[in-house]
Amino acid sequence: MRDSSTTHCAGYVAIVGRPNVGKSTLLNVLVGQKVSITSKKAQTTRHRITGIRTDLDVQFVFVDTPGFQTAKVNALNRALNRAVTHGLQEVDAVLFVIEALRFDERDRQVLRLVPRDRPVLLVINKVDEVADKGELLPFMEEVSKEFPFAEVVPVSAKTAANLGELVKALRAQVPEGAALFSPEQVTDCSERFLASELIREKAFRLLGEEVPYSVSVVIDRFVEENGLRHVHATLYVEKPGHKAIVIGRKGEKLKAIATQARKEMERLFGGKVFLEVWVKVKRGWTDDEDLLKSLGYDA
Repeated sequence: MRDSSTTHCAGYVAIVGRPNVGKSTLLNVLVGQKVSITSKKAQTTRHRITGIRTDLDVQFVFVDTPGFQTAKVNALNRALNRAVTHGLQEVDAVLFVIEALRFDERDRQVLRLVPRDRPVLLVINKVDEVADKGELLPFMEEVSKEFPFAEVVPVSAKTAANLGELVKALRAQVPEGAALFSPEQVTDCSERFLASELIREKAFRLLGEEVPYSVSVVIDRFVEENGLRHVHATLYVEKPGHKAIVIGRKGEKLKAIATQARKEMERLFGGKVFLEVWVKVKRGWTDDEDLLKSLGYDA
C-alpha cells in the first residue's frame, strides 16, 4: 500500500474514447484551464494535446487524443486514428471515457485498442444529463463486464462533479516519481499551436454542419514584440463554395471567427494579439497524405 503522506507520484495518462464523449472538456477541467479546444461537432480534436496538472504530491501529464473515427475512411481519419493508438503508447494509465447510459460498438472499437498491461479507469461522463440517477448503477455494472477496469468513476466534466474522486482514483494508478514538468506548466503545446487550434475551434463553432470537417488552420507568422503577438493565419478549405461560406456576407463570418479567436488568445496568452486570417482553397486535403503532412498531421 502506497504511503501517500511521504511519496510523490507522476505519470502520463491517455484520455481516449469515441468522438463527442467530452474528452477535451474533461482535460480542460482536470488541468484547470483551457488547453484543448471543444465543440459539439466530431473531429474537434485532431492532434494529441498534452495537459499538465500539478498537485502537492502528484503530477499528471494528460494526453488528449482524437475521437476514434469509424464513420468515414479517408487519409485524415486514418491519421486521427493513428494519433489515438500512438497516444496509448508508453503511458502509465488510461482514462477510457464514455457517455452516461450510452455504450455501443463505437465504444467497443476504442476499447479494443486499450492496453491490458496498464491500469484503465472507466470514466462515465455527462452524469449531469441523467434525470434518473438510479439508472447509473446497473449501467456501470453492465459496462464493467466489457473490460477489467481498475476503477469506475462517474463524473460530469461540464459541472466538475466528482472530479475529486477521479483524481484520487487516478493517483493510486500512476507510479512514484518526481515531477516531469515545471509545476507552473499546464501544457507542452506552443503558443503557435494553441493559436491555430483556437482559430479552428471558432470555425467549428460558427460554421454549419458540413464545412468544419474540411477546415484546417496553418499559422504563417507568429511573432511577439514588446508584449504584442502578431499572428497571421491561413484557414484552408476543400472547395470554393466552402471558402465563400467561411468568409460570409461582406466578410462577417470570417471577422467573427477571427475576433472570437483573438479574444481567447489574449485571455490564454495574457497579452494583446494582432490577428489576421485568410481563407484559401486546398482541394482534397482531407484525403491527400502529402498535404496532410504539410498541414501538420501524422499522415
